[in-house]
Amino acid sequence: MMVELSALQREMTAWRHDLHQHPEFGFEERRTAAFVAAKLREFGLDEVVEGVGGTGVVGTLKRGTGNRSIALRADMDALRIPEQGAATYKSTNPGVMHACGHDGHTSMLLGAAKLLAEEGGFDGTVRFVFQPAEEWGQGALAMLRDGLMERFPFEEIYGLHNMPGNPVGEFRTRSGAIMSAEDIFAITLRGIGGHASRPHTGNETLVAACALVTNLQTIVSRRIDPTDVAVVSVTELISDGTRNALPGLARILGDARSFRPEVSASIEKQMRIIAEGTALAHNVSVEVDYRREFVPLTNDEHLPMSV
Repeated sequence: MMVELSALQREMTAWRHDLHQHPEFGFEERRTAAFVAAKLREFGLDEVVEGVGGTGVVGTLKRGTGNRSIALRADMDALRIPEQGAATYKSTNPGVMHACGHDGHTSMLLGAAKLLAEEGGFDGTVRFVFQPAEEWGQGALAMLRDGLMERFPFEEIYGLHNMPGNPVGEFRTRSGAIMSAEDIFAITLRGIGGHASRPHTGNETLVAACALVTNLQTIVSRRIDPTDVAVVSVTELISDGTRNALPGLARILGDARSFRPEVSASIEKQMRIIAEGTALAHNVSVEVDYRREFVPLTNDEHLPMSV
């Protein structure tokens, strides 16, 4: 049976609007997972399993007698961001919204499942993997720990991410690294705060923190090979001071992006050297907490959609 594509598009739009109205944070996607599972069963998939890795869902569709298996993957979670728009399908969950488009990803994969279930056109097995908790990097690991590869084996897996600004109907990909690794860091400076009128009586941390933010910018510009790709971004500067009191504590938070482990290691090394040197110059102490959250996304150069 052939699917009428304009009707499917309208249906997918309705799904996305529904999901957008009911966003859920990572590992809290109970309504979303139930919505997905109900649709997959409605489409007539051979198997639908809920609760994989917490709130993940895996659907299985078999056609013909082929023994090959591939997987198609989408993420389901939203972000803890209040929605400020005026869309008729605006989030009804205060403080949470689908700001990264995972409602669209979920709807696209549901659309693919319906299309393939009704039209077939392949010989083998397709797994539909709906992943929780992508935003904070734990959902895929949770599904793997729950036996994803052993319980639902597949040889290849494909996914995509929306990219506002691309022309409608255009996809972009490449072989090799396509999305960077993400490291996160927190640098804590400790000194002695005091009154704003008497800075000489203590060792306040705000000037040191400001100097450190500036000094960190030299990592990429002066310490990383220009042929490598790297980004170091400070995203927060927090102190315990107030309008007329100098802080004795300051925290610098941010993230670093790279494609190679050697570059990540170099960023961490240089960050520690710069932090310690800056703290010494301002007579305060410093602690650096550097963590690797996401490995880079590297497309297999031998698979068809990555060339």
